[in-house]
Amino acid sequence: MKVIHWFRRDLRLLDNTSLMAACAEAAGAVIPVFILDTRLLAGAGVAPVRLQFMLESLRDLDANLRKSGSRLILRKGLPEVELPKLAKEFGANAVYFNRDVTPRAIARDSRVASALNEAAVDCKSFKDVVVFEGAEMLTKDGHPYTVFTPFKRNWLAKWDGLNGGAPIKNLPNFSPQTLLLPTGVSLPLPTLKELGVTATVPGQGGGETQAAALLAKFLADGVHKYGTLRDSLTVDGTSRLSPHFRFGTLSPRIAVHSAFAARMEEGNRFSTAIKQPENGVDVWVSEVVWREFYMQILQLHPHAYSGNFNRACDALQWGGGNAKKDAELFAAWCDGRTGYPIVDAAMRQLNTTGWMPNRARMIVASFLCKDLLLDWRLGQRYFMQKLVDGDPAANNGGWQWSASTGTDAQPYFRVFNPTLQSEKFDPTGVYIRKYIRDLARCPQEFIHDPTKVPPMIALQTNTASYPKPVVDHAKQKDIMAARFKALK
Repeated sequence: MKVIHWFRRDLRLLDNTSLMAACAEAAGAVIPVFILDTRLLAGAGVAPVRLQFMLESLRDLDANLRKSGSRLILRKGLPEVELPKLAKEFGANAVYFNRDVTPRAIARDSRVASALNEAAVDCKSFKDVVVFEGAEMLTKDGHPYTVFTPFKRNWLAKWDGLNGGAPIKNLPNFSPQTLLLPTGVSLPLPTLKELGVTATVPGQGGGETQAAALLAKFLADGVHKYGTLRDSLTVDGTSRLSPHFRFGTLSPRIAVHSAFAARMEEGNRFSTAIKQPENGVDVWVSEVVWREFYMQILQLHPHAYSGNFNRACDALQWGGGNAKKDAELFAAWCDGRTGYPIVDAAMRQLNTTGWMPNRARMIVASFLCKDLLLDWRLGQRYFMQKLVDGDPAANNGGWQWSASTGTDAQPYFRVFNPTLQSEKFDPTGVYIRKYIRDLARCPQEFIHDPTKVPPMIALQTNTASYPKPVVDHAKQKDIMAARFKALK
């Protein structure tokens, strides 16, 4: 028996469910394959920074495969066309892969399964991208969860009871067949330029090797401060592991097992009681569970992919009634020219680095929807074009939470005041000054609201060039609240 393992968003060797099953069932006669999907490459949501991260991860994956006695076979085209061709070319009996949950991925996999069936090639999928999926996470009444807290409680209880499905710690065992294949069977790994894409920000360091190093560094120190520092914009208290979860260069099972092990080393006793004070490990694991919650939502409620999860919000009015003005406001938001320093600093960070802390994401999302009155889908699409960790499920869930149209939605009457958020999470203005040059010399007492800088000081410190606020926060939040009330 010979099996093709089709890599997708599982670009690693360690604890790769499908890959390990293929190696075990085919006695190591496994052909590792990645297909540059031309349909995705031509899509409007392609982010250069994310594509670069993927190429970095593929390079690392091939290097690790070669150390393990194999190599990566790279092809370009449509998976439903290329996989049957590869199976015939290599004499493979089956194609194994790990399941994805987005509507587009499910549709793609259905096309692949049909094509392989016509070619008389077996097709088998595995759970890997999440710890628990689908029917494993249902309410006592057998329904999918739509609220996070009970989902998390059940998730943690299952983890306790089942040990989360212990990760596979052994590396896959390959037969040397793929190393002996002729050179021409695989395309060389392309550069961004060769794919017709221009790099917009520096590379982020993709790959399983980098993921393991980041996780070790975070668990050695950062995770224990995570509960306190994760919302700070003055210092980076995040793990920076979300791009690795996005591309599967890090196993979620290994990540959570390792986090709980780090806490045990500190002598902390694990508790699933949701109301008890949480340390850094608990808070970080909770973020992993949020990721799985949003994945299940998208898998079981596909309408939320491009529409409001709460369909009552379909009647919600967006925009200010002037299409040209709305377009100008959206452009100001995208460019970081809204006149609200914390919003502009966050958007400029995104545009120049491909990254933004979660606190900043919530601030700019609330501002787009509740201050500019613009449709959350505009922001969702922009994030997917810019974020290195842009994940359809997490991005969708986060935006609908901020817009108050999704599951566990932030109540419509709760709106982030950008000035108060700035004062709380960037009190000394370190974050603002880092990304907004016009405010680099702004006096401390005015850093959160440059409109109060006296004219003479504004000229002396160059803050006069910083734009004035594009909207009045107090007025806009009342308008949006009235629109939500009208839905009732």
